[in-house]
Amino acid sequence: MLSVGLTGGIGAGKSEVSRLLTERGALLIDADKIAREVVEPGTPGLAAVVEAFGDEVLAPDGALDRPKLGSVVFADADKLATLNKIVHPLVGARSAELEAAAGPDSVVVHDVPLLAENGLAPLYDLVIVVDVSPATQLDRLTRLRGMSEEDARARMSAQATREKRLEIADIVIDNDVPLERLRERVDEVWAELARRARAATA
Repeated sequence: MLSVGLTGGIGAGKSEVSRLLTERGALLIDADKIAREVVEPGTPGLAAVVEAFGDEVLAPDGALDRPKLGSVVFADADKLATLNKIVHPLVGARSAELEAAAGPDSVVVHDVPLLAENGLAPLYDLVIVVDVSPATQLDRLTRLRGMSEEDARARMSAQATREKRLEIADIVIDNDVPLERLRERVDEVWAELARRARAATA
């Protein structure tokens, strides 16, 4: 089995790359999706978040009000660190369960937004970074996601720098390109991942 960490800055197009890799046969473990699951109503994760941040981060239905929590933690590095201390161990445990269920020659892709920030590169056989320019990130966040420029810049600056992400990359996928070129690049990367997975089980 080959364990791959996939990361990229907000707005880099990591979701598209993970979708393309899944189409080609990768088993995707999506940290963001798991992070939502571990704080659903009734979970110990949600109880811990409420204990740390108060009832005001809950929606009227008792679920986590993610935009409200985001506005609290993205403006304060200490609060963001507190949230990460709660959520990351839960996500790690669930990810390990899913990976353990994979077949011996599987390519398991862990979609991890904060891989560089949290020093997680050593956990994987190799790391793929989806890379775009900061200008492209800003354009996508404001134009496609409807964020204000101020909010977009705050979220970008809360993450690792582009240089820090590239330092940990074993493979870089440039996503400042047309979709057709991105597909071709993902095909090349997939061939390499599949070859490494086979070699690991040989």
